[in-house]
Amino acid sequence: MNITSVSETATSKAATIQQFKLEDAAHEFESMMLQELLKPLRSGEDDLSGEKSEDSSFDTLTSFGTEAVAKSISKSGGLGIAKQVIDHLSKDSGDHKITKEMQNITKV
Repeated sequence: MNITSVSETATSKAATIQQFKLEDAAHEFESMMLQELLKPLRSGEDDLSGEKSEDSSFDTLTSFGTEAVAKSISKSGGLGIAKQVIDHLSKDSGDHKITKEMQNITKV
């Protein structure tokens, strides 16, 4: 094994990790946008009794539910926002500017 092949393997692993982080950040971004779109669909009324819920745990539960639905929609294709972000940032993956943009996304 020569030094060049070790270097290429390390570069390949780094690129794979960077692509994974990009995809994860893009899906997280789309999920957050979907959560905001789904918020108006949550009502303050308990569907079983029809009364307004004063219990904060109900609001917390519906928030977790909205988050889960949004993540599920995003992971299964969603609105295509994540795919567009990934395509835009990976089309020139050799470009130094793109690498800096990906690093900024993963820091958030």
